[in-house]
Amino acid sequence: MRNRDISFWFFLAPVFIALGAVLIIPFLYGFVFSFTNWNGLTATEFIGFKNYINLFQDPEFGSSMWFTIKIAFFSIILINFFGLSLALIVTSKIRSSNLLRTIFFMPNLIGGLILGFIWQFIFVSVFKDIGLALGIDALTGWLSTSETGFWGLIILNTWQWAGYIMIIYIAYLQNIPQELIEASEIDGANSFQKFKSITFPLLAPAFTVSLFLTLSHSFKIYDQNLALTNGGPFNSTKMIAMDIYNTAFIENQVSYGQSKAVIFFILVTSIALLQTYYNKKREVEM
Repeated sequence: MRNRDISFWFFLAPVFIALGAVLIIPFLYGFVFSFTNWNGLTATEFIGFKNYINLFQDPEFGSSMWFTIKIAFFSIILINFFGLSLALIVTSKIRSSNLLRTIFFMPNLIGGLILGFIWQFIFVSVFKDIGLALGIDALTGWLSTSETGFWGLIILNTWQWAGYIMIIYIAYLQNIPQELIEASEIDGANSFQKFKSITFPLLAPAFTVSLFLTLSHSFKIYDQNLALTNGGPFNSTKMIAMDIYNTAFIENQVSYGQSKAVIFFILVTSIALLQTYYNKKREVEM
């Protein structure tokens, strides 16, 4: 038994070493550097909570954080809505369900930068031509304002992730006992009643997983933001990941950027744990 335990930890050791080398140790180093004035080149000097004090007085950080929260809020709702809708479509006994699953999932296989440039072309060129042809001024210059840039990012994010979340909902939909569905049909329940009373409650675990994934992803968007709007116009569509990157590696304020990353980590972790706790509690109640 002792030899078996040693072999178990022996095979698990590479995973722990890799996790510590690429995640835990860099995180601890970054947390320490957030209390210094390190710019990536010169010697460091301990300055205490000065970076954090300056951070909460930085209007650019506040606007980026608020913009990111809004993006995440609408993205979570729309991604899960369309993901569940697509899952219901492809599990409804239609002949082309396998083909549709592939088509809906394909956008998730495309890199974020490529997606950003594709949708930039659509918003700038295609929307402009359609707007000029139909006389709709709102379609021209789609990415030239913060409002249209905001919805452009949400459209891109939803289009990319809806198919991925669809796969999660499909897995849970296929595990719903058919006996319950058949019993409700015998009792005369219509499609909406079956979904409301049987399907939706039994999908509670799927909501827990999907909300966690979409929340963590939507807060951490960088490459799509870079390719689609690059934070413009006038940094009005700059998300927090881009703000942290620009502070650390373009403005060479590495320690200040790290302090932003620490606050960002605390915010995302708190929200993720809170929603996981709430949804797990909801699963038990159902």
